[in-house]
Amino acid sequence: MSASELTTSVAHRDQITVLSVVGDIDVATAPAFETVVAAVLADDPIALIIDLSKVDLLATAGLRILAGTHQKLTRRGRRFAVVADSPATRRPIQLTDLNQLFALYLTLDDAITSLRKSQGTTTQ
Repeated sequence: MSASELTTSVAHRDQITVLSVVGDIDVATAPAFETVVAAVLADDPIALIIDLSKVDLLATAGLRILAGTHQKLTRRGRRFAVVADSPATRRPIQLTDLNQLFALYLTLDDAITSLRKSQGTTTQ
């Protein structure tokens, strides 16, 4: 995989949509990432998890897309979470305080468990 390649896959666990990303999310790959996210959002998922556990670089362009995705989903009353288990993905999210905006998890299983528990509830 070259430095500017990005691959994605979509899976469904219960009623939760999981978008898994592999590669770097930077200025070169952000348009492709944004296109995939838009396609997932077009299906109006009840809950969306973006799994960045196989992402090696999360640049500002990727952070912007994550923030925008959160905004679009919460406007519709949907749930959103991000899996970031490495410093390359977790640190940029924390340094920009995006972890105050959306839920951040170390594992996909933790994210799924949390979103599953919160489905149908309105507690914060």
